[in-house]
Amino acid sequence: MEYQYPFDTDWSTKEVVDVIQFFEAIELAYEKGIEREKLMEKYRRFKEIVPGKAEEKKYCNEFEKESGYSSYQVVKKMKDLEPGKIVKM
Repeated sequence: MEYQYPFDTDWSTKEVVDVIQFFEAIELAYEKGIEREKLMEKYRRFKEIVPGKAEEKKYCNEFEKESGYSSYQVVKKMKDLEPGKIVKM
């Protein structure tokens, strides 16, 4: 991938890594598919780091602009699926 992941310079290294792993999980949902539980785990961690809706939207929009992948659509699909399913866009 030839783009940068959005992050905040105030975050710790661990937080930056965790946010990048969430966006990598979004990529995986588009490219191959990802287990709903794995994606849910990455999303929950992302929400610990980015708790506000406005902030979440900001980072997800930046990611979509760079990558073409919609975090919103992936998360929406994840929430609609039953446990044990694969999220595939």
